[in-house]
Amino acid sequence: MRKERKDRPDQKAAREAYERRKRRQTLLWSGAAVLAVLAAAAIGYRYYTQARLLDTVTVASYPAGQHVAGKIEHKEKPPLGGAHNVAWQNCGIYDAPIHNEHAVHSLEHGAVWITFRPDLPADEVQVLRGLAADDYMLLSPYPGLDAPVVASAWNHQIRLNGARDPGLNAFIAKYKNNPETTPEFGASCYGAISSTATTVDSLDLGSGVPR
Repeated sequence: MRKERKDRPDQKAAREAYERRKRRQTLLWSGAAVLAVLAAAAIGYRYYTQARLLDTVTVASYPAGQHVAGKIEHKEKPPLGGAHNVAWQNCGIYDAPIHNEHAVHSLEHGAVWITFRPDLPADEVQVLRGLAADDYMLLSPYPGLDAPVVASAWNHQIRLNGARDPGLNAFIAKYKNNPETTPEFGASCYGAISSTATTVDSLDLGSGVPR
């Protein structure tokens, strides 16, 4: 009869250690696979949610580079593109309305312009001020808006129910300084006009203003 082979104590310990390592490695790979699936699902859901939030975005097709002086009549209020002043509006937070003509030039440089009804509750205005504290952002009241808050980027615009509407953050994330939708990507949002529509009429500035 063939005798059953018995491992020496050191061989048995080595085999058990090897099997433990294999089990641990299998568990690690399984855990990594689960995490990868969860991460992919989270990213997919994020993009799906963002797309749903942006379903109501108005899209236009205005060509860039139309620099003119003087008052301009825009189709949309507030405008989201088209002809504009040679000088852009410096990005920042404004307590008074600003000229459409300067703001549109800022959109051409990649800014998102948030406008709100002058009677918007103070707590909502504070929320907007927090969002507009970032670069390439404009914030100003806009009399006569047909929605409490409107956000505009070059050739894109969304009407919102208020400052906490989730569509606002989604719009900023997608369109602010987006190289695919910004005609003059990389251009500055500072160094030009900081006056408001209620203080100085700067619409007839000449070619000495930075372009």
